[in-house]
Amino acid sequence: MTDAADSVVRPGSTSRAKRKKIRPQPGAPAPVARESRTTKRVSDHVKGLPAGWRVIAAKEFADHVTSVRFLVLTIVLGLAAAASVYSTAGLIRDLAASATEAPSLFLKLFTVAREGAQIPTFVAFIAFLGPLLGIAFGFDGINGERAEGTLPRLVSQPIHRDDVINGKFVAGLSAIAVIFVALTAVVAAIGILQLGILPQPEEVLRLLVWIIVAVAYVGLWLAMALLVSVVVNRAATSALIAFAVWLALTAFAGLLVGLVAGVFAPTPAGATAAQQIANLSLQENLARLSPGQLFTEATGAILDPSVQTFSVVSLLQVQAEQRAIPSILSFDQSVLVIWPQFVSLIAVTAVAFALAYVSFMRQEVRA
Repeated sequence: MTDAADSVVRPGSTSRAKRKKIRPQPGAPAPVARESRTTKRVSDHVKGLPAGWRVIAAKEFADHVTSVRFLVLTIVLGLAAAASVYSTAGLIRDLAASATEAPSLFLKLFTVAREGAQIPTFVAFIAFLGPLLGIAFGFDGINGERAEGTLPRLVSQPIHRDDVINGKFVAGLSAIAVIFVALTAVVAAIGILQLGILPQPEEVLRLLVWIIVAVAYVGLWLAMALLVSVVVNRAATSALIAFAVWLALTAFAGLLVGLVAGVFAPTPAGATAAQQIANLSLQENLARLSPGQLFTEATGAILDPSVQTFSVVSLLQVQAEQRAIPSILSFDQSVLVIWPQFVSLIAVTAVAFALAYVSFMRQEVRA
């Protein structure tokens, strides 16, 4: 009876086993706390997210295309492109009788300028003003976040630290590509309306390759601007440094090359042909240190099928020996001609971005 009574639990009462506290035995491992439902949901949500650099790139790209700087730069480049192609289309229309049989007539909208006109060609505009796109999208990429105090919170999110700089670089390249595609479409539309001709399939391929080369050229300046943004703490200072480098390598590159070539390969009065050739060769090699020269050479070959060489010395020698045979290069041959210039642009861009990447990863981010 006693055992049966003890085994019965009265309603509302608690058994001794339940009331007895279970004490951990000495040396036993501590009990592991169960993961809460909220923590589990957050971890599952983070695992379902795409790569961190894609999240950063999508947000930065949206900020770029809705910013005032994107609108202003697009309008400025669009007006310059429209003015240049309108002038070129008028020149081609005036010379329509002799230009009908010209090869790749549609591409001349991008490379030919009216003689004596104050408006340069479209590609000349891009070679000079294109770096401003890269600088505008990169000069405050990192130090802008640091100045606003958002960088510590950004790197504290469930993403890797290098995703920040990778995403910003991809977003800048994407915004630049959108601008170039839009500008090329505007130039092509104006040319079609003015001339009444449609581009051939090979001309479309050449324009697509030119867009890739242009994005690589401006991407170099974007990587350089990001590097300055990582190294310099203030956005205004990084912008001044980037603009100084741009002016030195574009506006004053020809002057610097001429001065250096005059020192190491002088051409005094009455210089021989060998001395003049040595001076020209040194100028060509030094000029290729400028990204603008590489872009100009690649543009000239891909948009003009008649360009077979970039060396003025080689061209003069061939003309002097009367061995020049006028011919038109196919698309794949033109790609082979510009391949060294394109690889050089990609290599310099990779070096600049690698320096920015390493510098950013080694910096200390404090809240």
